[in-house]
Amino acid sequence: MRRISLLMTALAATAFAGPAGADDTRRFKIVTLDPGHFHAALVQKFMYSDVDPTVHVYAPPGPDVEEHLKRIERFNTRAEAPTSWRTQVHLGEDFFERMLAEKNGNIVVIAGNNARKTDYILRSIQAGLNVLADKPMAITPADYRKLEQAFAVAEEKDVLLYDIMTERFEITSILQRELSRDRALFGELTKGSPESPAIVKESVHHFAKEVAGAPLIRPQWFFDVRQEGEGIVDVTTHLVDLVQWQAFPEQALEPSNAKVLSARRWSTPLTPAQFKQVTGADSFPDYLQQDVRDGVLHVYSNGEFTYRLRDVHARISVIWNFEAPPGTGDTHFSTMRGTKAALTIRQGEAENFRPVLYIEKAQDVDAKSFEAAAEAAIKSLQQKYPGVGLSRADSAGIRVVTIPEKYKVGHEAHFAQVTENFLSYLRKGELPHWEVPNMLTKYATIMQAYELSRAK
Repeated sequence: MRRISLLMTALAATAFAGPAGADDTRRFKIVTLDPGHFHAALVQKFMYSDVDPTVHVYAPPGPDVEEHLKRIERFNTRAEAPTSWRTQVHLGEDFFERMLAEKNGNIVVIAGNNARKTDYILRSIQAGLNVLADKPMAITPADYRKLEQAFAVAEEKDVLLYDIMTERFEITSILQRELSRDRALFGELTKGSPESPAIVKESVHHFAKEVAGAPLIRPQWFFDVRQEGEGIVDVTTHLVDLVQWQAFPEQALEPSNAKVLSARRWSTPLTPAQFKQVTGADSFPDYLQQDVRDGVLHVYSNGEFTYRLRDVHARISVIWNFEAPPGTGDTHFSTMRGTKAALTIRQGEAENFRPVLYIEKAQDVDAKSFEAAAEAAIKSLQQKYPGVGLSRADSAGIRVVTIPEKYKVGHEAHFAQVTENFLSYLRKGELPHWEVPNMLTKYATIMQAYELSRAK
């Protein structure tokens, strides 16, 4: 009864106002499919000029859709810049077949349980619908083969399939990419080696966190790697994407360009009390019992691998802890080593747990030449990003890129930026020529790491 009550409250708050088709002049209509992850709601944190405010949600009844509807309600009722989404909810075990048959939109947003995600993607594409999907779009090699088929069908049917790569919109990552293209400052990207890669990206996340100002309640299935995916195929999607996007900007890659050299996986333990804190459940469900040892749940949410992309070596690492220390949060480390300088993003205690971009000269580079190149690079960058500057770090030979607060919009806002980007591609009727081959290369790389990590 409690579940029904919660659902009815959420439905009332986001009830559909007005007849179907009231905003037919809007070019794009969103359908949200089985929204089990909070990323589905973040796509709607803001409004879009040519997107119909009525969104159809198709899902099985249960806590996942209840939580989704409550998030949309919070966006609609917040004090600052409230949204005005209207929601029509279609519940039932046949929700997916109904969504395909009724076609109440032309963009399907998919962010939820990853066990069925690739099937959702493929069948939505086969139905002639555009798809904006949360990562990962594939969590097993079998999923990857379906994803290949989905991209082929998308081309035949002239629809677009795109994954939500929010990290491309984080300002330090943007500036790291921009500065790596400045030959006077950075030189050429080094090739590195398996022991000392040219690019290293590490990401630390936490199961307990807040989203949109409220404690995040995660679905119980999120802790089942057979439904969510292991860490080595999940957040690594962002990091592999950044390697490709920064090291080979706007170049089309192929799966054969990537060779995984080593990979490993390990688990994060969760006590019953911790599990209850983040899910609300009093005990581990039956499907997780195979991962419980001595009363503690072990989630294979961590992974690391080293690989070669064309001739550049990179290392990717993803770690999930239960909860961040007070005053901290998720962290990101990224470095790119050039022949003249290294560009490094740190997000630790020294940075007050906010990402900071450092420029450090290579050992054999003259200090005066480095200083002149750094100043010139920032001056050039200011034409595109006014207000960006330079300051000195404590260590000799290291400069800090100073970034105005206006560019630090935060992770949640990046979802709107990705969505706007996707809408711009829909208006043009095509993705950039490199996006599809690079999405396939990204997932092919991750599948190599997945298989190698389990081969031991």
